[in-house]
Amino acid sequence: MIDGWRDLASRMRTVQPAQCEPSAILTKATANQGTWRLFPACKLYRTGYWGNRWAERNPALMQAKQQMVYGPRQFRERYGLMLLISLHIVVCCASLIFLADNTDPVVADPATFHIFFDPARLHIAIATIAAFALVGVLFVIARFSFGYFVGFCFYTMILGYLWLNCFTDLNYDHRLAGFSAAVSAVAFLLAALFVTLPIPRPFTLSPRGFDRLLTGILLLAIAVIAAGAIYNFRLVGLGEIYNFRNALEAPKLLNYLVTIVSNALLPFAFAGLVARRAYWRAGAVLFLLLLFYPITLSKIPLLAPFWLLAMLLFSRFFAGRTAVVLSLLVPMLAGVILHVVLRRQTAAYFGMVNFRMIAIPSDALDVYYDYFSRHDFTYFCQISVLKRIMSCPYQEPLWEIMEKAYNLGNLNASLFATEGVASVGPWWAPVSAFACGLVMAFGNRMSEGLPAPFILISGAMLAIVLLNVPLSIVLLTHGAAILFLLWSVTPRTIFGPDDRLAALQARQ
Repeated sequence: MIDGWRDLASRMRTVQPAQCEPSAILTKATANQGTWRLFPACKLYRTGYWGNRWAERNPALMQAKQQMVYGPRQFRERYGLMLLISLHIVVCCASLIFLADNTDPVVADPATFHIFFDPARLHIAIATIAAFALVGVLFVIARFSFGYFVGFCFYTMILGYLWLNCFTDLNYDHRLAGFSAAVSAVAFLLAALFVTLPIPRPFTLSPRGFDRLLTGILLLAIAVIAAGAIYNFRLVGLGEIYNFRNALEAPKLLNYLVTIVSNALLPFAFAGLVARRAYWRAGAVLFLLLLFYPITLSKIPLLAPFWLLAMLLFSRFFAGRTAVVLSLLVPMLAGVILHVVLRRQTAAYFGMVNFRMIAIPSDALDVYYDYFSRHDFTYFCQISVLKRIMSCPYQEPLWEIMEKAYNLGNLNASLFATEGVASVGPWWAPVSAFACGLVMAFGNRMSEGLPAPFILISGAMLAIVLLNVPLSIVLLTHGAAILFLLWSVTPRTIFGPDDRLAALQARQ
């Protein structure tokens, strides 16, 4: 009891007085009083324990600071977003033009992947991209959320597909496919950006419980890596991983744990440890992510530490929405510049970022539109649970079917290709995309109140995984559902007043 009073007294001593300026502002007193009062233009919160409690009990003053501080900043951010998105569109199209160069390909033969460019049809491509560029306005007016992050990744993928669709040699109804893809993108974005689900979050952890959760994730990751190394451990170069990947064998449960821990739990732990300023332990998370490479022979574990660090830097210096756009624009622009200046010396970077990360998801959509223009739809029977209770025209996974039909390797694809085109065809694909957008809206609700940097970092890996993996698989076996739960139970009180005020502002 005595220790508790001492702790309370020490916290009270840390309270700093509010600092006021001579100017004054008018702000609404409360949401239900309907009157206006005069308040001095002060620092609208104090620091420490009592600062957080004071801010919670004075939402009117928090709103006042929001209008003073964030109003002009929002205008500048929106203007900058329009410029950045416009540049992003140009860079994306330029990257695809360089990838289609078959005179001296540095990554792969573009004809094998049906990536072409014909100057005679350039005017068609420009008109198509200009029309779809208008969809980018949604990112200017929408608030930041996890759906915003995922939505911009999908916007880039559909943008790339519409460009490729103007030049591809695959034979299907390109107008119908282009229309279907564009409408599907709009349907997904409307749900993921603007739908608010009234779902309560009844339980959150205490700060001490949150710290224990982070420790538990680290211990689980160490155990999973140790178990994975027992079954598979090979240190091979990137050019040799495909010679050994198909020979990897491990229990199904362990495979699920590997993807969940590496794509959801460890990024969440990294974001949490950074928020708690436990930087050494956050560095240990990055090291653990690298250890997944020799047991999975996947490039994603090698990319993950750099991707998380990049998201950390972007979120430190830019607002949430701007950080999302820069997270794709900067790596892609760097790849284009390096390709133009150094060409073959930077083929590895250009191939991993501009080709594998950006172009392949768009190319997969082209392949799926072509294949299912002549074959039966799956009606979601590719989901293993549904395959057991309904007849299915395909007994093999979709990526194996695409491998046999097009010889492009294990061509996994996003929800637009799998839950959309493959399941219900081009006409009903927008309905499926809207339903998938509602899943992102659920994730938005679970992360509501969390600062943008925390959401960006903890969801960074899943946003990239969703470009290449169906949503149903990402939810169940890559940890998206678990990440939503972790966001829900994360205590908002572990973040400082500035972070919490920024989270409040982002919801307006």
